[in-house]
Amino acid sequence: MRLPDSAGVEPAPIPATISGPLTILMAAACGAIVANLYYAQPLIALIGPDIGLPPALASLVVTLTQIGYGVGLMLMVPLGDIIENKKLILIAVGVTAFALLLAAVAPSSLPFLGAVLFIGICSSIAQVLVPMAAHMASDETRGRTVGNVMGGLMVGILFARPLAGVLADLIGWRGVFFCSAGLMLALALLLLRHLPKRHPHSGHTYSQLIGSLWSIFRDTPVLRRRGFYQFALFADFSLSWTSVPLELAGAPFHLSQTQIAVFALAGAAGALSAPLAGRLADRGFGRIGTGLAIAGVFIAFALSGLVSVGSIAVLVIAAILLDFCVQANMVFGQRSLFMMAPAIRSRLSGIYVATIFMGGAVGSAIASPLYETFGWNGIVVAGLAFPLAAFLFYLTELVGSRASAH
Repeated sequence: MRLPDSAGVEPAPIPATISGPLTILMAAACGAIVANLYYAQPLIALIGPDIGLPPALASLVVTLTQIGYGVGLMLMVPLGDIIENKKLILIAVGVTAFALLLAAVAPSSLPFLGAVLFIGICSSIAQVLVPMAAHMASDETRGRTVGNVMGGLMVGILFARPLAGVLADLIGWRGVFFCSAGLMLALALLLLRHLPKRHPHSGHTYSQLIGSLWSIFRDTPVLRRRGFYQFALFADFSLSWTSVPLELAGAPFHLSQTQIAVFALAGAAGALSAPLAGRLADRGFGRIGTGLAIAGVFIAFALSGLVSVGSIAVLVIAAILLDFCVQANMVFGQRSLFMMAPAIRSRLSGIYVATIFMGGAVGSAIASPLYETFGWNGIVVAGLAFPLAAFLFYLTELVGSRASAH
């Protein structure tokens, strides 16, 4: 297999090992940065009227953030292969803090929407931190290191929504953005002091860098395979977490928004799978772990089909299993990719996460129409279809001579 841009190019020297405290800092940084994508989601009903945004356009608060994140994955994250990583990360975190402050004080919809667009773009910098951590780890511990850092990222995703709801009750929705801006400034100071520098030596211009994205995707079968697995599983993740609040708010549960937020915390257990998955991958169990993770997502949706019995415990178990398996499979995929050409790790990360992001967009897009038309049963059927497709593709890895996914 030919990997573009990797021949004859070595990354700049960087510590061969990553310390425990630095791993914790990078994991916390990823979680805090990515959480910015999700604070506004439960606050749309508060934000829209306050900034003069018509109800029909209120979803732009979330949509523009997600669009920005996708743009950042494709246009900013690849810069990690040509720009000194610490400088790039600090600039992005600083711009994020400024954008959060602008969102917090925005008097009308236009400046607010512009701010959340930049919040989305700059939050993609977390996907430079992850391959940077992989660079600092040895081959024997790379999976564990990536798993630990991704565990922090997952905690940020899972806790952002309930945290935003609680803070909004106490200090208003603008206070949520003020707090996050302060957190970003504090994070920038910590990273300035403790994050080592990494100077990539690719010798490419920015246009060459972006132009290489398609050839990397085309010429890297492992990237395409891993991307498809996680596209399907993250589609289920978004499908579930978009539709579950609708189900919990109606019969037979009739939960309040606060109770739904508490339910969402159950999924935080999924963050525990990241370090475990990394350790399993380091020991050579990445391939079998992938199959188990895909099967686990299928089982999770099969369990959620039993919701008709009226027991919320069924949904709790399904949510924990779903998040656990989705996160584990993501780490298996990243570990596989980060064992490849070091010179293109940031681009591999950007393409991989962008593919996953598209899966999440598909899952959230079909959730409401399916639920409105077919109810919870429609969600379950769609939720079973995605991992089934991924598992059928996974079987070709077991029998095909070209498989090299772990």
